[in-house]
Amino acid sequence: MKLDEIEVIFYIEGLGNDKKVLESALRETAESLRNEDGVRVNYVNVEDILEDPENELLPYSGVIEAGITGSLESLIRLAIRYAPAAVEVTLPPKVEVKSEELSKLLGLVSYMMGELMNQFGPLAAYPDFSELPEPKIGYEREEIEELVIGDRNVLYRFVIEIFGDDVEKAQKDFTKALKYEGCRINKLVSKVQGENESGRKYILVATELLSDVETMFQLTAKYAPVAISVIEPDYVDITTSELQGILSDIAGFSHELVMRPVKKRIMETKNTEFKLNP
Repeated sequence: MKLDEIEVIFYIEGLGNDKKVLESALRETAESLRNEDGVRVNYVNVEDILEDPENELLPYSGVIEAGITGSLESLIRLAIRYAPAAVEVTLPPKVEVKSEELSKLLGLVSYMMGELMNQFGPLAAYPDFSELPEPKIGYEREEIEELVIGDRNVLYRFVIEIFGDDVEKAQKDFTKALKYEGCRINKLVSKVQGENESGRKYILVATELLSDVETMFQLTAKYAPVAISVIEPDYVDITTSELQGILSDIAGFSHELVMRPVKKRIMETKNTEFKLNP
């Protein structure tokens, strides 16, 4: 095993209403995994299909368990593409990533998740923030050093596009969303880039944020920023539990997006049944 390699187990779940179709889909997915380039596929096991008679819409389920060894970049790609229901990191106990490399990995997440959101819709959704106080913006250098060194936070630039009828309200809601996600805001500037016929404004927001590494990846996957770069520290240590959280989070977001058409069909079926059987 190379120094920059990570060993994981993917648990990929399949659901369906036709047993033979699901069996075929799982076989095809397993074969696709075995033929993946850029990683070492240690094993792929396809478990037997299970039936849940109480689930009338998707009664059949199956799981693929795959042991894979590869770089963090390759595993991020696979986590988004295959959207495993669970990810287990077995080795190593931690990895050390240069800030420049981490910025590239975040850019990859942003690009791949952005492609999915263009197809299936946005991810970020929040409760009403009207009662939430506005977060602090701006930290002293000593505070930043304590957060980066003592609390293992990452300082990074994060640029996204937001939309709103009222620029001030849109910006305030975004800062509250960042606080809700677990970020501290060191700097924030915004600029209106355009306006549609209804008066809705397109706003570019550039921020400098502090958060733990897992929150940074979550935020990137949810918002698909137009730009992101790590400022400090020069090297970021990511533990096994953090790696597992990062891969599980982005896989979960990917799964949520690609399953939207299935959930929509299920809801349409339920609504049809309700209309037919009042």
